[in-house]
Amino acid sequence: MKDFWSIIRRYVKPYRGYLGGSVLLNVLSAIFNVFSFSLLIPILQILFNINEMHYEFIPWDSASAGLKDIAVNNLYWFVTGAMDKWGAGNVLLALCVVLSALTALKTACYFGSTAVMVPIRTGIVKDLRMEIYRKILSLPLGYFSQERKGDIIARMSGDVQEVETSITATLDMLIKNPILLIIYISTLIAISWQLTVFVLVFAPAVIWLMGFIGRKLRRQSTEAQVLWSDTMSQVEETLGGLRIIKAFLAEKKMEGRFDGITGAMKSKSSRVATRQALAHPVSEFMGTVVIAIVLWFGGTLILGERSVIDAPTFIFYMVMLYNIIQPIKEFSKAAYGIPKGLASMSRIDAILDAKNPIVEPASPKPLREFKDKIEFKDVSFHYEDGREVLSHINLVIPKGSTIAIVGASGSGKSTLVDLIPRFYDVTSGSVSIDGTDIKDVSLRDLRGLIGNVNQESILFNDSIYNNIAFGVEKAGREEVEAAAKVANAHEFIMEKEDGYDTNIGDRGVKLSGGQRQRISIARAILKNPPILILDEATASLDTESERSVQDALDRLMASRTTIAIAHRLSTIRGADEIIVIDEGRIVERGRHEDLLALGGYYRKLYDMQSL
Repeated sequence: MKDFWSIIRRYVKPYRGYLGGSVLLNVLSAIFNVFSFSLLIPILQILFNINEMHYEFIPWDSASAGLKDIAVNNLYWFVTGAMDKWGAGNVLLALCVVLSALTALKTACYFGSTAVMVPIRTGIVKDLRMEIYRKILSLPLGYFSQERKGDIIARMSGDVQEVETSITATLDMLIKNPILLIIYISTLIAISWQLTVFVLVFAPAVIWLMGFIGRKLRRQSTEAQVLWSDTMSQVEETLGGLRIIKAFLAEKKMEGRFDGITGAMKSKSSRVATRQALAHPVSEFMGTVVIAIVLWFGGTLILGERSVIDAPTFIFYMVMLYNIIQPIKEFSKAAYGIPKGLASMSRIDAILDAKNPIVEPASPKPLREFKDKIEFKDVSFHYEDGREVLSHINLVIPKGSTIAIVGASGSGKSTLVDLIPRFYDVTSGSVSIDGTDIKDVSLRDLRGLIGNVNQESILFNDSIYNNIAFGVEKAGREEVEAAAKVANAHEFIMEKEDGYDTNIGDRGVKLSGGQRQRISIARAILKNPPILILDEATASLDTESERSVQDALDRLMASRTTIAIAHRLSTIRGADEIIVIDEGRIVERGRHEDLLALGGYYRKLYDMQSL
């Protein structure tokens, strides 16, 4: 329960006002419940003419008896006096009306106590999802290269849903039931402390049994949620790779893999559900056993010569005792449900507690514009597994120049340019802009100077207009259209039925590759960054599309500092300097003609493409 209360403290603080209302309404509900059922005693006595005693009014400040005895005596005095004056039938009707009114007040308070918890439950879930989403946005790209997207989606959907149903849903119960138990048990002690002590002997056994089964449930719930993540990962991979699956006739293979995962999940979930289903029968059985034993013990007290309780009062006692069983049942459900929620919360915390190595400086230096150069000083980089990607890179990129980076796949080209916007941090050495280490400036200032156009056009399921204006606040229609015209995109956009308001589908699936790329270029043009990073922006296009895109890129690159990762060497002939990287090291550098004349690694790459 320590973990549970830790979660509650983390997320309930903004909703403390609702908790106060819930406590008040639950107290009133329990009090009205006790008073409504206490009317059973005079009602039963009237119905069965049990009580033949004569009562006299006792002053409330009398020292001859306790407050409880005075209150009971005066109630009976009032009821018997009313019966003599108006008749037993009319008094019985009046008591029934009062019973109904108290019950109405009780149910109204019960409803209010439940309704006031709804904003807490829904608010906690919303806050939790937002916390995960913010964490996902803040984590570096390296984190997601080690995690499966399907697993992250599963944690944000299935695990958060489990936390809602298993933890936040029990919050109402954990406020209401202790109040009910305190008031009901106090009432039982007031009626007969002997019977109540006898009942409380059995409580530890019930609590121990529920806790024992609950501990096993938590372990199995964790395993079931892991299998749920595997299922979501399989679905995500299938949707992303449908073209390959169909092309290689692998439907049966993928179906078999999915069947294995879902089969294992079915087996584990069935065991969890079976154990959870035990909650009601076990609590029902234990409650019935307690009722049966109390009936026997109370019956012997009534039948004995020195009875400490009369029959109507014993019936009232049994009614109140039965009311205690429901809170105990709900506690048993919580003993099964909370471990499931804690298992899911531990998986969510694996994301929330993930370390972010990209640290914002406490007192960032200003970087509002790019004036001089970008400089790599003895930069090396390796991943967390120790695999070295870049080694002792020294490079100066003057303002206004175009630098091309070439090399074989896996040589470290993309990693090198990813260091500039701090998608990754250098392992050793430094990257500086205008003499200021980029670690000493805010990420917002740094990335505000940089525009990206990647080989894979990353677009969103939104309109063309919103994709071009993405990340640029208060972009007007005229500015968006001007950017699209520079990117050679305006013409094909206007051919669409809804023009700039056309929805392009998931990742821009409704557009061709060249059209998607030109939308990406228009987005970069609208941002108007002084530093431009092109990561093989034309590598996946056909010749005709490449010509249109290259023309748009040439316009984008004009008067900007450009770092271009090139796959097709023919596109970088005019670069001011070409950097040739092999296995994480700069092996050659110079202009296109000079490198060809050198006859080294660049010449080898060029000849291979020519062939």
